[in-house]
Amino acid sequence: MTNRRSRKGNSLDELVVIEIFGEEYKFRPDDQVENPEQIAQHLKKYLREAEALFKNKPSEKNKIVILLLAAMNLSRDFHELKIKYSELENETEKRVSSVLEKINKGFEKDTDSKLL
Repeated sequence: MTNRRSRKGNSLDELVVIEIFGEEYKFRPDDQVENPEQIAQHLKKYLREAEALFKNKPSEKNKIVILLLAAMNLSRDFHELKIKYSELENETEKRVSSVLEKINKGFEKDTDSKLL
């Protein structure tokens, strides 16, 4: 995979090239995408893992199966990460709430003792 840059006016546009099954595919990532080369390399990792399941050079039909298998594995990993993130978010929220509750109780005790 290569990274080619071209200038349009003053802006720098990034063209990412990824090779899949011996063919180059070019894309220009959204402005919001950070490290598009890493994303492309991550995709290629999933493709290599799926392709390793086939002993011979993949046929046209197998290429579709390899792409589908890689997509499903990516989807599975993404789903697992979403679940872990949600669990982490919930746990963090519980801990923050617990700390805030303790802080509030401390303030209440301090306020009550000043009133006496």
